[in-house]
Amino acid sequence: MSDTRIDVVLVTGMSGAGRSTATRTLEDIGWFVLDNLPPTLMTNVVDYVAQRTGSRKVAVVADVRGGQLFEELRDSLAAIKAAGHDLRVLFLEAGDEALVRRYESSRRPHPLQREDSLLGAVQRERHLLSDLRADADI
Repeated sequence: MSDTRIDVVLVTGMSGAGRSTATRTLEDIGWFVLDNLPPTLMTNVVDYVAQRTGSRKVAVVADVRGGQLFEELRDSLAAIKAAGHDLRVLFLEAGDEALVRRYESSRRPHPLQREDSLLGAVQRERHLLSDLRADADI
């Protein structure tokens, strides 16, 4: 357990729903932001950042881009709480139509899009994130 309680915010949610905008805003107000970190490293990295920078506000972005590593997220969140840190989950979302429109206008593919449609990838992501959304604080 670390010596000092750290405010930790997990920023997650649907791809295209505004995580980048949210993390830029957190950085602007003094949060140290870690993006796409493997979940098993979260507790150690949060403690390391706090020790090295003195920051007591750390935001971690985790989402389906992590692939199979994303499945480790629940255990990592429990470890952060067990370490005595204050953990909140910020879940960002938007409607299917808005997400499809955003991806159609960007140059990047949706992280879950394979042979199926873009809408199918968005719906699959929504299903994968449903438990995390249900447990979100914000």
